[in-house]
Amino acid sequence: MLTITNVTWLDLLCLTGVGVYLVKQVVTKKNPAPYPPGPRGWPLIGNVLDMPRVNPWVAFTEWGQQYGDITHIEVLGRHIIVLNSVKIAMEMMDRKSTLYSDRPVFPMVGELVGWKDSLAFLSHGDQLRRQRRNLQRVIGSRAAVDVYNAIEEVETLRFLKCVLAKPDRLREHIRHTTGAIILRISHGYEVKENDDPFVDLADRVTTEVSQGQLGTFLVDILPFLVKVPAWFPGAGFKRIAREWRGALEEMVSAPHDFVKDQMAAGTAPTSFTSNLLEGSNISAEEDHTVKWSAFSLYAGGSDTTVSALYSFFLAMTLFPDVQKKAQAEIDAVVGPDRLPSFADRDYLPYTEALVKEVLRWSVVIPTGIPHCVTKDDIHDGYYIPKGSLVMPNISFMLNDPRTYANPSQFNPERFLAKDGKEPETEPRTICFGFGRRICPGVSDSHQLTNNILTFACFSCTGIYLAEASIWISTAMSLAVFDISKVIENGVEITPEVEPLPGGISHPKPFKCSIKPRSATALGLIEQDAN
Repeated sequence: MLTITNVTWLDLLCLTGVGVYLVKQVVTKKNPAPYPPGPRGWPLIGNVLDMPRVNPWVAFTEWGQQYGDITHIEVLGRHIIVLNSVKIAMEMMDRKSTLYSDRPVFPMVGELVGWKDSLAFLSHGDQLRRQRRNLQRVIGSRAAVDVYNAIEEVETLRFLKCVLAKPDRLREHIRHTTGAIILRISHGYEVKENDDPFVDLADRVTTEVSQGQLGTFLVDILPFLVKVPAWFPGAGFKRIAREWRGALEEMVSAPHDFVKDQMAAGTAPTSFTSNLLEGSNISAEEDHTVKWSAFSLYAGGSDTTVSALYSFFLAMTLFPDVQKKAQAEIDAVVGPDRLPSFADRDYLPYTEALVKEVLRWSVVIPTGIPHCVTKDDIHDGYYIPKGSLVMPNISFMLNDPRTYANPSQFNPERFLAKDGKEPETEPRTICFGFGRRICPGVSDSHQLTNNILTFACFSCTGIYLAEASIWISTAMSLAVFDISKVIENGVEITPEVEPLPGGISHPKPFKCSIKPRSATALGLIEQDAN
């Protein structure tokens, strides 16, 4: 007789596979069209062994090259559709957004850890609409985001000071500054100069959710394991989920409670949260919505923008000619006597193009967050059943030679009209969300008039706010710093271009030299930041 202690993961997979097979024999009906092509699965368990757990975009790209732009696998009865074409992604998730814009259940991260209440993971319903409405009010237009320009410029000057003092801690400075900007906007909170508890907490929580991308844990493949007790053999994911949940709950509640305490004391500065909490008749449901809306703003910006800015410094280390062109433009337009500001943005087209190329060259969210199909569909002659997960391979889309000439080359000029040539497709049309799950910050009318406007939005900071943060940091850093390769023992060190694993992609840590361009630049860095 088989005892509970003898149960292995292979036993569970086989038993589940047999169950799925038997159910399918009972309820199977003839499909109205064939599934899209894809790797051939095994009897009973389907493509369980084909589903990549590390850097899935690499396998997805290989599938696309072998099977075409729409690829299908089946994992224990769950259909997964991978898209390797911008055109097809837009046809399905934008033009058929009523069918393709729901979210699936995420057993580990969503249910056990608790991210299901955040905007990026919410299914369709009132809570989703309320959170999006809250964010749209604050970051829903360029004009709305312009209100925060002064905060962005002050915090970025502080960033320059930190980099000057300790250039070897670049990534820490980027994370600290990004957190400082978002927390000022979301909760009116001014971060501490070093080891801020909210910034550190955000770092931990966003790292954990990135590590828990769909498919990393077996519970994502076998959802019934959500119900097993923590002592069950192999249920170590329950312990991990409990630890992650505690950190998430603190990250959601602690800044919210900080604002409420300040409001009670009459000392709360104006912020996203304080504005929404004004009034004496806030219900528990409204309080919940405000808390999670602010969290979505705060959590998204604390990681995805960090990745993009770290990638900028990597690109400038590797491509000095691009850096020199951008610096020459800034010198000509801004001059040596002041730092660039948002008022200069429209007059710095090469710098703007450089930011776009950073977003294309180093993809922040390579496979986005899966969409879920709400009804059966037939697309391009292929059957897409209800409940299918749809995953856009954004990493490939931004490096597709059909869309971008020489995609491996870092070339901002691809986004500038030149010699009668039209600019290449903006990366923001691929990297800011699809259909009704587009990142907050784009109005419906804008989306309809620009029907290829997209990004797989984990970062709920909004398109305008995210771009503003990246742009001002890029422009101010180029104005005052020379970024180059490190020389150690007479040898020039060339950084590797390699992403770390995770749902949010960060460049592998690298060394670079960051020095003031001149004595004048040094004076600009050392000016008062207040």
